[in-house]
Amino acid sequence: MMGALGNILFLISYLIGPIAPNVALDFSLLAILLAGIYAGPRAGFITGIIAGLAPGIVLGPVGGSVIGLIAIPIGKSLTGLTIGLLAAHLKLNQKPRKSILSIPLTLLSYIPEGIFTYVYLAAFLPVFFAGSAPPSVIVPTIMIKAIIEVIIMSFMIAAIIDNRAVNNFITTYFNKTATKN
Repeated sequence: MMGALGNILFLISYLIGPIAPNVALDFSLLAILLAGIYAGPRAGFITGIIAGLAPGIVLGPVGGSVIGLIAIPIGKSLTGLTIGLLAAHLKLNQKPRKSILSIPLTLLSYIPEGIFTYVYLAAFLPVFFAGSAPPSVIVPTIMIKAIIEVIIMSFMIAAIIDNRAVNNFITTYFNKTATKN
């Protein structure tokens, strides 16, 4: 369900917030972060792969390269895995000020995806998009956009975690899902 939510969040933000051709806001990580925080690293990883499908299709084959369909879900799954590991290790859901702590954790959880994205763009952009703008222009633009998105989402995650009703609903949902498996 969180993977589907991630795809919907991407499609809404992609249609509403295009910045340039094939560059748009992407808030699909919200669902991935929530899955990782509330259900653990495995759920965050799997949600990242599923929620990376719509961005992978739109920015991959539809955008002109099949490699995006592979790389984008992998990158997103790294963030889901990382936030899940950090939240579990620090027992985030048991902390009294978990919303404040979730901001730096969200930012830290993007580091593996950020490194992966940078390497992916630096390695494959010149090969697959030789006629487009030079990587020295595209890579920093995409990386800055991604960092801004993660900063915005870190505050959104803090607000979600701090909202008692939403927090109880998500906790109950993941507890029911875990007992069914």
